[in-house]
Amino acid sequence: MSEVKIAAGLRSEFGKGAARRIRREDRVPGVLYGHGTDPVHLTLPGHELLLALRTPNVLLSLDIEGKNELAIPKAVQRDPLKGFLEHVDLLLVKRGEKVNVEVPVNAEGELAPGGNLLEHVLNALPVEAEATHIPEALTVSVEGLEAGASVLAKDIALPSGVTLAVDEDAVVLQVLAAQAEEPAAEGAEGEGDQPAEA
Repeated sequence: MSEVKIAAGLRSEFGKGAARRIRREDRVPGVLYGHGTDPVHLTLPGHELLLALRTPNVLLSLDIEGKNELAIPKAVQRDPLKGFLEHVDLLLVKRGEKVNVEVPVNAEGELAPGGNLLEHVLNALPVEAEATHIPEALTVSVEGLEAGASVLAKDIALPSGVTLAVDEDAVVLQVLAAQAEEPAAEGAEGEGDQPAEA
């Protein structure tokens, strides 16, 4: 997993007014915490952070006024209408340290014929991984699966050094039977035809 370098500034103003001023400058207020240290209040460049957060569990290499820290996003608040970043919580991590994160699960392949539906019971799989080696996504094949089939957490291949942080029998994906849809008019005709055929 690649590191994204971001220059961050320390923040001394708080409250809604200060946050609005920060966002007007295309910066995002944030908090860095972890390892029992006092929370550090930051401002981060909005556009760079937005691009970085397109990668799930991205590893951020923060340059905080000359001091370097590694962090992963823990909570991201976005404007519900416009989608811009309002605030970000970052978790301080160290190289070699294990962290619990949720990694997106991608399904590939075609289900068995019949119009069945694939349901994502878990869109992301909780795992424990080294902070600098968090997989961006996990891929599982659903090729040929039929209605009633399911993929459990233990069925998903994990990269070396990554372990499950959820019950191994937890259902991640399941195949639902296609719903038969018959228009009411056709159903009525079918019933009327049956006695004649008998």
